[in-house]
Amino acid sequence: MLLRPLLSSASRAAKPRSPEPLAAATAAFLSRMAAAPASSAAAAGNREAFRVAVTNTLERRLFYVPSFKIYGGVAGLYDYGPPGCAVKANVLAFWRQHFVLEEGMLEVDCPCVTPEVVLKASGHVDKFTDLMVKDEKTGTCYRADHLLKDFCKDKLEKDNTLSPEKAAEFNHILAVLDDLSAEQLGAKIKEYGIVAPDTKNPLSDPYPFNLMFQTSIGPSGLSPGYMRPETAQGIFVNFKDLYYYNGNKLPFAAAQIGQAFRNEISPRQGLLRVREFTLAEIEHFVDPEDKSHPKFRDVLDLEFLMFPREQQLAGKSAMKLNIGQAVSEGTVNNETLGYFIGRVYLFLTQLGIDKDRLRFRQHLPNEMAHYAADCWDAEIECSFGWIECVGIADRSAYDLRAHSDKSGVALEAHEKFAEPREVEKLVITPSKKELGLAFKGNQRMVLEALEAMSETEALNMKSALESKGEVEFKVCTLGKDVTIKKNMVSINMEKKKEHQRKFTPSVIEPSFGIGRIIYCLFEHCFYQRPGKAEDEQLNVFGFPPLVAPIKCTVFPLVKIEKFEVVAKKISKALTTAGISHIIDMTGNTIGKRYARTDEIGVPLAITVDNTTSVTVRDRDSKDQIRVEVDEVASVVKEVTDGQSTWADIMWRYPAHTASAADEEEASET
Repeated sequence: MLLRPLLSSASRAAKPRSPEPLAAATAAFLSRMAAAPASSAAAAGNREAFRVAVTNTLERRLFYVPSFKIYGGVAGLYDYGPPGCAVKANVLAFWRQHFVLEEGMLEVDCPCVTPEVVLKASGHVDKFTDLMVKDEKTGTCYRADHLLKDFCKDKLEKDNTLSPEKAAEFNHILAVLDDLSAEQLGAKIKEYGIVAPDTKNPLSDPYPFNLMFQTSIGPSGLSPGYMRPETAQGIFVNFKDLYYYNGNKLPFAAAQIGQAFRNEISPRQGLLRVREFTLAEIEHFVDPEDKSHPKFRDVLDLEFLMFPREQQLAGKSAMKLNIGQAVSEGTVNNETLGYFIGRVYLFLTQLGIDKDRLRFRQHLPNEMAHYAADCWDAEIECSFGWIECVGIADRSAYDLRAHSDKSGVALEAHEKFAEPREVEKLVITPSKKELGLAFKGNQRMVLEALEAMSETEALNMKSALESKGEVEFKVCTLGKDVTIKKNMVSINMEKKKEHQRKFTPSVIEPSFGIGRIIYCLFEHCFYQRPGKAEDEQLNVFGFPPLVAPIKCTVFPLVKIEKFEVVAKKISKALTTAGISHIIDMTGNTIGKRYARTDEIGVPLAITVDNTTSVTVRDRDSKDQIRVEVDEVASVVKEVTDGQSTWADIMWRYPAHTASAADEEEASET
């Protein structure tokens, strides 16, 4: 379904709200959607119409707007306005509560500008690319895979003459799109006659384009750097200090919220693909030999839509799975990964994401990095299709090892044994004298590289030295190969007593695209209901109180002094209680004021029509209750903090039946 009204509370308590009034209010709109022709073209048209209604409302009410608009704007850059900032702040505050506080994580804040050497070690300098094509006449750039994807989707949705074989071919291309090489992409673009969408000019062959914004650190220009494409590297390079801060204990998690930058080739889809965005990332460090989680039992009974790779490869759909069963059967690699998948599900649904349009898709083999143990994406369905909003990956020990190799600093943990253990261990003993004579000032870097060798590398070197007397050895910190001779290093397997085990921790990484989550939340919470005039549709954002930009409004029913005095008294009580609100003393009808605040998602409205008691109106049901002036702030706080639902409050306070004038639902002129 393309449009789903908010039917349940997303408060922390997750208690149900009464859906009947909201369902009735949106029935007309939903029936129009259902009555539309059942063709792909009609469905695409409905999606587009819905998206236009949402984005027009968001921009008109200043949730977000294109950046630098008076100068024509810049693709992929957006400014959040007051309500958008408030929604974003509420989402991030809940993220901190749900993850950082609940899990006792260590939060850090690292610079956006990153030295090249860091991103060289992580692989971003060499591999953080998309394939690009150019209009051969104008030079306009496009992402090659996007052009092929759009062509296939357009054919599937709009070409009613498409044969089953051709439809299967296009669906197969969409399924394997991420795995196509530059040559394969280019061949398909030529085969289908795809041209530049704006000019219809021919396109160049695809070639890689690095997505990072390059800069230089300092005035000399001799220290290259980049605007970070993710926040994770700042955590990895601080592992040693964080491990010490945590008492040299595993497991532990570090978290960071911050801006990231990607120089997208052809950004589109609003907040879903931008050049500067907010990431919230967690790096959970764990012993690779023990990936159990002590709190896994808290989520093991959760059941939600999952899309294992076997289902995808068989051409089947996502299905509801129990996360405990998925881990026990090996569908999900380990308990810690499963625990975070469950916690991500709870986070998103409590924000207001529709659980029926949320799925966890496992990466296919062609999507998986060679070092990753398992990866899942939380994908949310919106008018653009299924959008990856959170990635949850077991990255093994790749990141810490990469930075250890590049920096020469051992990013390791250790496990102390209760009793010493006798083990057969590889012992690498470099000869400082011989290395000094051979490499002089580079002796230390060569020595550290030899000592950092893995067991496999060391045994291969031992074999080569015994057979040839010398071997070429790459020293990453020097950026070149050196010749190691037999007299420079001794490599032997020896029996030793150990008091501790040293190892490189594995990393479980949940990474959240905050802008993408917020945009999907906007769509999931948006609905329309009939206005007073015939064919009039009023826009409503049904945000849960948890994320609503403003928690309530205060309206004097009519513009007279005694009501204004009461409104100001209530406003002061709300401020003292820490409740965001607006007070509207304009002379507009109460119906227009309700409609105006419904359109920015305010859950509760207080109408001052008496000096001793007031009415409180629920946005979605439009039900009203009467509450004493001195109690109203505490009632609002109960609902907006998630301590009680509106249904709970309705049981405790008398209902108020509004007059026709009071409930006039007119759109703002």
